[in-house]
Amino acid sequence: MAFDSTTQEKFRNAFEQNCFKLLIDAYQLSLTEKVIQLDWNENDISQELAEKIDANPKRKKWRISVSREFHLPKNDIVKKKGFADKLPRIDFKMSQFSKKDECLYYCEAKRLKQSDSGLKRAYINEGMERFISNKYPSGCMLGYLVEGKTEKTITGINSLLEKDNRIPESLIPILHKLHSSYFESKHIRSLIIKHLIFEFT
Repeated sequence: MAFDSTTQEKFRNAFEQNCFKLLIDAYQLSLTEKVIQLDWNENDISQELAEKIDANPKRKKWRISVSREFHLPKNDIVKKKGFADKLPRIDFKMSQFSKKDECLYYCEAKRLKQSDSGLKRAYINEGMERFISNKYPSGCMLGYLVEGKTEKTITGINSLLEKDNRIPESLIPILHKLHSSYFESKHIRSLIIKHLIFEFT
């Protein structure tokens, strides 16, 4: 029997918070171990975090599976040779079953530097925009800050949004019990994108 909508919403919220816990635990462990190098590519950092999530006993307790570089299906694509290589990919897919219901959560990661406008622009155009355009389903943005400070980097992202006449979509700091560098941005269709910034500097 499927959950009623209120129970399902509670389940999804709890699932999202557990996904956040796994991501944040992996980030904090990587800081403790000093394993992530500042010159690593985005995929290198994502792989390290995914390995730490996979090894976390909480993941098994909560029955959450994690996939990296997940290909998202598209209904409007013509299925001929090579079509799978053209499917959009997202950095993390996290899933959990409860009876017959499945919860899915997706995370798109981007490297960030305080002094690099190109990376900040990619965070908007190749990250946020994919959630806004429905290319990616529900989930969050992960910012891997490898140079500079979070506050100034977010100010830079918001300046780019302002240049695009998108001030209402600015990243706003929100108090979150799990992570101090947490932001939200509001978009069309009442979409709220959640942002976790992981500062590796």
